[in-house]
Amino acid sequence: MIRTIMFDLDNTLLDFSWAEKIALEKTLRSFGIEPEPEVTERYRVLNRQQWELLEKGELTREEVKVRRFRLLFEEMRAGALPEKVKAGVLPREAAAVYERLLGVGHRFIDGAEELLEELYGKYDLYLVTNGTASVQNSRLDSAGMRRYFKGIFISEEIGADKPGKEYFDRCFAQMPDFKKEEALLVGDSLTADIKGGENTGIKTVWFNPQGLDNHTGIVPDHEIRRLSQIKGLLR
Repeated sequence: MIRTIMFDLDNTLLDFSWAEKIALEKTLRSFGIEPEPEVTERYRVLNRQQWELLEKGELTREEVKVRRFRLLFEEMRAGALPEKVKAGVLPREAAAVYERLLGVGHRFIDGAEELLEELYGKYDLYLVTNGTASVQNSRLDSAGMRRYFKGIFISEEIGADKPGKEYFDRCFAQMPDFKKEEALLVGDSLTADIKGGENTGIKTVWFNPQGLDNHTGIVPDHEIRRLSQIKGLLR
């Protein structure tokens, strides 16, 4: 019987891709760079690569924030991307502007708010996220989501990152009467969420709305396309 449900935040409950697009475009324009599709898509690729390195313990969070812009600007200055970057534009400055803009506003994933309302009071709900504390706290406040959760565990505040066992052990220690066999972890990331469940012996649900192929070797216990399908798994 499931009593505890842990949710990832970005692209599981809140639409991070939407927030990222807006924040990135505004950041680039603030430095006189037109956010051409090739540029924004390349940023997304570089950003994803840096977070994967963080998950492996090869980069720190601060390195991720700056390195993704440094690599992007290096490619732009080299002419590999359409818009040249002015010499005075620094990756650290861009990272600071982007982080501030990323925490502004929110948009729920389809069905997320309804699901939380349905589960609230029936299960012990927790939030587990690798995001930056200032950004995640701002978005949670904007969305009015705190009331649903008995605990909110942001990796920057916890002092460890998903999918590491240390991160989850620190979360479990703050969950009263927690039992692994009664827990479920829901997230969109195979490498952070589902791998985290594997590392700690927790049943997992891979939220895969786009029907992406899984070539990682990381195997979730369940896979869903819509958040409403979670209710069926709990029956």
